[in-house]
Amino acid sequence: MVRQLMIGCVLLVPAATSWGQTGTHDLARGFDLAYNLDHEGAASFFEAAVAAAPDDPAPHRGLAVVSWLRILFLRGTMTVADYMGQVSPRNLELQAPTADLAATFLSHSLRAVELSEALVEAAPDDPEAHYQLGASLGLAASYTATVEGKILDALRPAKQAYAAHERVLELDPERKDAMLIVGSYQYLVSTLPLPMRLMARLVGFGAGKEEGVRLIREASRYDGETQTEAQFGLLLIYNREREYDAAQRVLRTLKRRFPRNRLVWLEAAATALRDDRPAVAAANLRSGFSMLESDERARMFGEDALWLYTRGTTRLRLEQDAASRADLLAAIDRDARLWVTGRAHLDLGRLADLAGDRTAASQLYGQARALCDDGRDRRGVDAAKRLQKRPFRRR
Repeated sequence: MVRQLMIGCVLLVPAATSWGQTGTHDLARGFDLAYNLDHEGAASFFEAAVAAAPDDPAPHRGLAVVSWLRILFLRGTMTVADYMGQVSPRNLELQAPTADLAATFLSHSLRAVELSEALVEAAPDDPEAHYQLGASLGLAASYTATVEGKILDALRPAKQAYAAHERVLELDPERKDAMLIVGSYQYLVSTLPLPMRLMARLVGFGAGKEEGVRLIREASRYDGETQTEAQFGLLLIYNREREYDAAQRVLRTLKRRFPRNRLVWLEAAATALRDDRPAVAAANLRSGFSMLESDERARMFGEDALWLYTRGTTRLRLEQDAASRADLLAAIDRDARLWVTGRAHLDLGRLADLAGDRTAASQLYGQARALCDDGRDRRGVDAAKRLQKRPFRRR
């Protein structure tokens, strides 16, 4: 039960970032690079910041955040779809992080926690000191759960991060950047079954869906250190809550802020598909594919297949069956996450049903079911089971 609790809690809570109150370094530039997918430039920026201010926890945490984002990128786990269903803490499909990225994260994350603890010890009533500590511990908890799959090990720093940012708000209610971690945990705990909600309260987490979302919204509007993370958090929440118009408003903001992050356009298309608006998805994909084709930077693992699958399912919804089939066949021919390959087989099965070939459709649904099961995609498995029993027909 504790394992399930931590899967839920660490799923959304972002690595809250800060550039401190000293005014010595403005680290916003580094995070702009990171969220524009310029990971190497961001890493170089934070390496210089650490060298210039080795006793400030914020640059250390910034370098750790970039390493964490790079690990997620190389694994192909940077989309909302990865966090819409049940998450397995030990997905055998995912490769271990490279030794250099793991070492960079661990050393600088640990140093950020140590320096933050020293700040709190020196000034126990300073909200900035508690903010730095909570941000550093929140990052450590997120990495432990999402990369190492050690859910129980993440419980302690997660509780400490929550408590530290609650303390920030007690000391300074206007520090709305601290609302992100508090609100994220409150929202996620509120979505758990009653026994787990009670356990969460016992171990120190609050709960409340409306209050949690309100706090995250406040953080997303606050021109401070966690604004971007809050906006990405809201994007996930709005998709989970099926508030798709609100999600698209967030995406429009993210497009303006990070015009080099092609994945934002992919997310806009995926959100439109969840909202059953394939024409909107197609418009985002046209822009996104144009960006993709001219972008010579590294791809996320499985990214080409994900773009092709998303366009293939969009074309299926628009009744462009031949073009859809071409995209889906191209998608399953690329390296991809198992859930992507499984969902592509599902759509190919739908196309076979539409063509009247029930034998081929049933075979494709069987392949989809196996792939989605291996990829921990419960929704994909359930869809394959339904389609094996009843042929797909357009409404």
